[in-house]
Formats: sequence, C-alpha cells, structure tokens
Amino acid sequence: MADHYYNAEDLGKFGNIGEYQKDMADKFFSYYGEVFKDGALTAKEKSLIALAVAHAVQCPYCIDAYSSDAYEKGFSEAQMMEAVHVASAIKGGAVLVHGVQMMNKVKKISM
Repeated sequence: MADHYYNAEDLGKFGNIGEYQKDMADKFFSYYGEVFKDGALTAKEKSLIALAVAHAVQCPYCIDAYSSDAYEKGFSEAQMMEAVHVASAIKGGAVLVHGVQMMNKVKKISM
C-alpha cells in the first residue's frame, strides 16, 4: 500500500485504463493523440499549455508528464514557471470573479 494518494508509478499505467472499457479508452487515446499533434498550434506550444492547465486542475500526474514534456521540447525553467503563474492568475481571478455571485446573493437575501 502506498503512503500517499498519488503514486508516480501510476502515470505509467495510464494506458491500462482500457482494461475495463477498451472501446472508450481507444477513442480517448485517439482523440488525445490528435489534439497534441501540430496544428494551428505546434506540439511544443500545446505542451506548455498542457503544463499550465495541469497546474490549474491540480493533477500531479499531468504536472509530472508535462513538466518532462515541456522541458524536453526545449522550454526553459523560467518559461515553464511563467506558464504556471499564468495559470495561477487565471484560476485566482476565476475564484474572485465568482465572489460577485456571492455578493449578488447576499444583497438579495439582505434586502
């Protein structure tokens, strides 16, 4: 038994998700592969976006995978950290803007 919830070794088992639902896993991995190919954005650019999103959704597996991928694709530590700060600013702003919903509710119930 692991001593924590996330196990780095589980990232290597990601391909095994098809064990219980092969058709759906095959469709997901096909889609996933297409998404990360060069298109309007390069695969390199998509890697940096994925790294930022991984931090925003707080997925340790994705953070591990895209930290390695972005570094291997040539991004510097500074560029990678800046992407993390962009994700942080967007996520923080999203939390704060939802404060308007709280303010609207409080104003409505306090009338």
